Amino acid sequence: MSMIHNLRAAVRPSRPSRLSLRKDGGVYDATRPAEAPTAVVDCGVYRDGARVAFERSLTPHEAIRQVRRDGGFVWIGLHEPSEAEFSDIAAEFGLHPLAVEDAVHAHQRPKLERYDDTLFTVFKTIHYVEHDELTATSEVVESGEVMCFTGRDFFITVRHGGQGSLRALRHRLQDDPELLAKGPSAVLHAIADHVVDGYVAVADAVQDDIDEVETEVFSPGRKGTPRGTDAGRIYQLKREVMEFKRAVLPLVRPMQLLSERPMRLIDPDIQKYFRDVADHLARVQEQVVGFDELLNSILQANLAQASVAQNEDMRKITSWAAIIAVPTMVCGVYGMNFDYMPETQWKYGYPVVLGVTVALCLGIHRTLKRNGWL
Repeated sequence: MSMIHNLRAAVRPSRPSRLSLRKDGGVYDATRPAEAPTAVVDCGVYRDGARVAFERSLTPHEAIRQVRRDGGFVWIGLHEPSEAEFSDIAAEFGLHPLAVEDAVHAHQRPKLERYDDTLFTVFKTIHYVEHDELTATSEVVESGEVMCFTGRDFFITVRHGGQGSLRALRHRLQDDPELLAKGPSAVLHAIADHVVDGYVAVADAVQDDIDEVETEVFSPGRKGTPRGTDAGRIYQLKREVMEFKRAVLPLVRPMQLLSERPMRLIDPDIQKYFRDVADHLARVQEQVVGFDELLNSILQANLAQASVAQNEDMRKITSWAAIIAVPTMVCGVYGMNFDYMPETQWKYGYPVVLGVTVALCLGIHRTLKRNGWL
């Protein structure tokens, strides 16, 4: 089937830019069009794999009435809707109140839940934040959320966060009518694949940051000894990896369910390709868990190097204190107020005592240096 052969190409493009050109040459924000007075970013009716053209934009209520009268499905995209904006849509489509509450308030774990004849799926989108140099306050990853309601004749997406626009993905799917003819489950797969592909790209970028930090920690410094790096940078990178981990790990089980368990709302031809998404997600999961463990090791190594450096400094300080103790003792003895002091009347007494003091200091210095304390 040609649709199956083209499935990967349809949903795996290069990452789109948030700013896009309008037909008149201007620029619009892909997060939400300037002309949209509400949270509805787009609302389209799809029949036989093609978007149905209307003389004017349809409201969600008009769109679902068209679908239930003439067939097809409606895809509604929303960006950070309020309770009031989403309540009418939820009532029209019969969405469960618990799922509606999660979709409006966001900050949910990735999950898959079934409410009657609706699947509710939560994805966390991850975007890599470019930076010239990693610091103790650098933001490495930025997260957002995409909630998906999949029904028999509708698909609703609710996005939170400035990243993860689905406008370009919608356009690419519209260019593949055979894929869209499979219904809402094809859109759900495309979004899952799009999100996991984003994870793969972010994992590669984070790997570069970890390699850079690891090189700095174990690269030789002066006299061939390792030089540590700022522990704050390592800890910040670990915190960012933890945010990445919270997006990836909880999604593993939902992808397994979508790829293995038969579901009425998921087309069998589409379900096969959820296995590929689950495969890529498992690879990212291994990478992220490995990142966390590697950063733990790097942080421990950095702290150990700092302790070794402190011990080196203390040994040097102690060595010089031991050397200085000899002339201090001699001068202390000869500084006491006694009538009879040894060698005070001998004309060679001063140079002899001074020479003995210098010889003792040199002997101690040589011994300490031979033992690696200096």
